Amino acid sequence: MRRVTLVSLPLFGMLLAAGAAFAAPPHTVTLAVENMTCGTCPIVVKKALARVPGVSSTSVDFDKKTATVTFDPDKATSEKLTQATTAAGFPSKLIGKP
Repeated sequence: MRRVTLVSLPLFGMLLAAGAAFAAPPHTVTLAVENMTCGTCPIVVKKALARVPGVSSTSVDFDKKTATVTFDPDKATSEKLTQATTAAGFPSKLIGKP
């Protein structure tokens, strides 16, 4: 019967923590979104943005016609975000980093 030692678990934890130290901090950007004309439009925009790998949160403001998106810059870019909204029928452009 083989014995399993737990000595390697702290080393494994340190390696995981070290890997996390190299991850880029999340980015947050604001997009100006066109063609939002009804209350359903922000839902479609939000879903399109949520499908982009690396997006962690999205807030769409119908009145201001904007979307604020937080994402992992190692997995997503602002270009991918604007492509996603455009593909859903809502062209957008980067207007700021809050």
